[in-house]
Amino acid sequence: MIHKINEALKYYSYKRQGIMDYINSKDDLTVEEIIENAEELSILEYKITALQVALEN
Repeated sequence: MIHKINEALKYYSYKRQGIMDYINSKDDLTVEEIIENAEELSILEYKITALQVALEN
């Protein structure tokens, strides 16, 4: 089970980094794009936090 949690953490961290790189590389993002990406980041952060808590327990 721990292996699966670690794999999920790697996946979500990779997705988070991809979104961060995308946001940081663009100078012309619209408000809608910023909001959409922020929502995705928020969801990923929630999942990452939940998985980290699961690892601790």
